[in-house]
Amino acid sequence: MTKNIAWEYYRSLLAVLTHGSLSAAARALGITQPTVGRHIAALEQELGVLLFTRSQQGLLPTDIALALRPHAQAMEQTAALMARAAGNAGEGVAGVVRISASEVVGGEVLPPILARLRERHPALVVELVLSNRVQDLLRREADIAVRMVAPRQERLVMRKIGVIEVGLHAHEDYLARHGEPLELAELVQHALIGYDTPSALVRSAGGNWQAFSRDRFALCCDSDLAQLALIRAGAGIGGCQVALAARNPALRRILPQAFTLPLETWVTMHEDLRASLGCRAVFDALVAGLQSYTAGALT
Repeated sequence: MTKNIAWEYYRSLLAVLTHGSLSAAARALGITQPTVGRHIAALEQELGVLLFTRSQQGLLPTDIALALRPHAQAMEQTAALMARAAGNAGEGVAGVVRISASEVVGGEVLPPILARLRERHPALVVELVLSNRVQDLLRREADIAVRMVAPRQERLVMRKIGVIEVGLHAHEDYLARHGEPLELAELVQHALIGYDTPSALVRSAGGNWQAFSRDRFALCCDSDLAQLALIRAGAGIGGCQVALAARNPALRRILPQAFTLPLETWVTMHEDLRASLGCRAVFDALVAGLQSYTAGALT
């Protein structure tokens, strides 16, 4: 068996496994379908095994192909790490850095931080991923992540920012029309804005959310940015970061003593990226900017 099998063959294998067909894999890789087919055929010949069978449903991976998948993923991650290291090498802060953050933090808090960062380092390219799903830094889904839960993976560089508090808020126009609830029991008389599907964060909040539950919502949406827009529009009462609401004088906090949700906030990155000037610069900028935000100094 040939030992030195080209990485491109494994990359094509992984693309077919991920996307389900030669044509879809070719589009994802930016190459032609015949090229992907030749890669798969060459890999089968080099390994002496059958990787896919054809059926009415398309290409079906064999057990051997599925067994090779995690190894191909590891190769992909290593190749990405090498490319980032090479791209970030040299003088100055440059290269591509991918940041993962929740919708509200990424859409409302990070933009001024990143704007100042880019003014200092114009050769730096930032990819911002807005997702409430925890991105896997070890699999290189992102280089740096802003998380509202304590990191549990090993091999991560992490910095605890502090606590971002979420409270109930409403626009003053809504309160002028409907009055302000003075206790949690009065929330049933109001239009509540909340989630459609409870997230892990909501489930972990426990009793704090019992008076603010799915069956009582007048407006339901799993997008935190959409919920924030509804609050700002005066549609009802909903959860909002206290520091974010403080920027808008028209937003008033409701029942602060009865309802609060403290979110531990962390900035994390893979330990292999500490030598990257670009990643280090972004990491430090996020830490400083988010600390200012939690202290109420970021505008």
